[in-house]
Amino acid sequence: MTRAFRGVSKTVDIGVVTSQLQAELSVTKNSTLAFDDFYSANAARIGRALDLTLQHPELAEDALNEAMTRALQKWKQVGGYANPSGWVYRTAMNWARSWLRRRRRERDRPLHQRPADPFAAIEPGLAAALAALSEDHRAVVVCRFHLDWSTAETADALDIAEGTVKSRLSRALDQIRTDLGVSLTNEDER
Repeated sequence: MTRAFRGVSKTVDIGVVTSQLQAELSVTKNSTLAFDDFYSANAARIGRALDLTLQHPELAEDALNEAMTRALQKWKQVGGYANPSGWVYRTAMNWARSWLRRRRRERDRPLHQRPADPFAAIEPGLAAALAALSEDHRAVVVCRFHLDWSTAETADALDIAEGTVKSRLSRALDQIRTDLGVSLTNEDER
């Protein structure tokens, strides 16, 4: 059916417009389903990685929620990335850093007390050694070991060069070994 609307100089085919709208709604519905699958598969892992990196559980949760909301809003774009979880991690870290900067400007006091050492059963002192690292070094360690990302995925997520990932990881591991009092022999390094 074709109708002409008052004030519109061209004729609109209602059937064509309706089918276009239905196709658009179908794409949106499929995108939402794809995002739901992405969220289910990645939210807990990214949230834990943010907690380990930021050393602040509530801030990590807020940052994850903000980043996931932004990912949903831009899912057509983000879903096409090679590493959408890297995009979410980086977005969450950027949001958290901005929040911390604003908070530091408002007042200069400690954020909170950390709960008991979550790594005590694995290696006593590991949480303290991780917390002693700079945020940049801690982020690389968390991405490589907790998220089990490759050097390339870590570089992409943190928006740094692969060589930078390797050097930060090496320095961070050296610092952790020193803090834990672990020394490696030449055989261990091979």
